[in-house]
Amino acid sequence: MKQLHKIILAVSIGCSLASVGTVAYAQQPSSSTNQAAMSDGEIKKVDKDAGKLTIKHGELKNLVMPGMTMVFKVQDPAMLDKVKSGDKVRFVADKVGGALTVTAIEAAK
Repeated sequence: MKQLHKIILAVSIGCSLASVGTVAYAQQPSSSTNQAAMSDGEIKKVDKDAGKLTIKHGELKNLVMPGMTMVFKVQDPAMLDKVKSGDKVRFVADKVGGALTVTAIEAAK
């Protein structure tokens, strides 16, 4: 019986530590993640009224998605003023509230 209690205690501690590690990882700064998740693209359309960008993009590794042309929401409407149709960009797209959303964008070098 003592052996069973030790096993249960060990499993409980292990589960607790695993969840602490997950929370700590989720709170890490996203700047390094954003650089790794950056994808190349070309702006095809800026729709300020809808708050959306149409981007022809390469592979979106963080979303496991091949290159294609698609419409994205933007996290910050100010992003729409930074780009115009034909611009080459590097951007980060992620699922935000279930919608594919551009969370960062910059001019391609």
